[in-house]
Amino acid sequence: MADSTNSKNYGVPIYGAGWVPPSAFRSAVEPSADDEKNDGDKSSSSETGNYVVLAGGGGEGNIGIRNALIVAQFDFDSNVLSDEPVARLGTGGDLPYRMAVHPGGEGLICSLPKSCRWFDWDFQTTENRSLGLRSSEKVLEPLEDVGQQLALTFNNEGSLLAVGGEDGKLTVFKWPSMENILDQANAHASVKDLDFSPDGKFLASVGSGPCRIWDVSKSTSVASLTKENDEIFGYCRFAPINDENQVLYITTMRDQGGSISKWSTTTWRRIKSKRVVRDPICAFNISPNGKLLAIGTIEGDVLVVSSNNLQVQNVVKKAHLGLVTTLKFSEDSRALLSASLDSRVRVTIIKEEKKSGLSLWIVILVLLIAIAVYYAASNGILPLELNYILK
Repeated sequence: MADSTNSKNYGVPIYGAGWVPPSAFRSAVEPSADDEKNDGDKSSSSETGNYVVLAGGGGEGNIGIRNALIVAQFDFDSNVLSDEPVARLGTGGDLPYRMAVHPGGEGLICSLPKSCRWFDWDFQTTENRSLGLRSSEKVLEPLEDVGQQLALTFNNEGSLLAVGGEDGKLTVFKWPSMENILDQANAHASVKDLDFSPDGKFLASVGSGPCRIWDVSKSTSVASLTKENDEIFGYCRFAPINDENQVLYITTMRDQGGSISKWSTTTWRRIKSKRVVRDPICAFNISPNGKLLAIGTIEGDVLVVSSNNLQVQNVVKKAHLGLVTTLKFSEDSRALLSASLDSRVRVTIIKEEKKSGLSLWIVILVLLIAIAVYYAASNGILPLELNYILK
């Protein structure tokens, strides 16, 4: 697999990042039945505009490096991120630490030091048409004054929102009603990562101790995935496949380095584990097509791993100068977005390997056999029948 990369420095340490769904344009602009031209423009922008949204800043007090949400544009054809953000929205003294983009394009939610806030897309009708953000009038009352939330995620349909706090509390809400359907005060000592299964039935949570599996419809824990020896669980992602062999991937750390473990979602037993890197893993994601895993390390490296056999396919050494804070694949699995505390945002284009290696070896093998047969025939050391055929 070959790769092509592009990176830009947007001036703030980045903690959260994501790709903007094309449907965000439909959410950002109110439809007008009387304006067919605008409808055509919106469709065109939706098809051609590829945007990323970033969250970060200098932290409490808004002194020095400002806290902000940033929107930048990426051109797949030229593999270029915009030199400057196309939009920037300050968040005052509150650092936007974690972020989840609604899969239906409605907007995004950010965790701030004491609460979570919703932001709407805003279509900029300036000379250079672009997508921005604006503070929403929507107040998420159940997430006011709840303390720092370390994990936020929607299910695939965008109908459920899960949040996990620094205090170890895990909550699942119906979206957008914010009806509480799962409330676990002591899910972990501290919730580090969350992910819904493709059908939205299960939720995996990682923190201290084992990885816990929750049946969302029944609001109960149905499995506890235990660690081996000195393992420390890090991050979790369900494979986005629709068959009976769905699996869950969990990153783990041992003295030997970072590993990825693969778990059955029917028996909840470990299928295999493989060490993939020496350094601690600090970011993890899976491609929408389920074929690739991505990990980021505290040394700034980014690795792309085959989800099938857990073999490392590509390594970008020192992709960032600081630890990688977040990784996101694009919707079509063509590109990997990575960000870091070094203020750099990087896009790596992923190209599938041409499966010609095996064919080449077969050709070489056939040639060698032909040469050997010709040599043997020339020296009269083949069986008489084969000599006759060759002559």
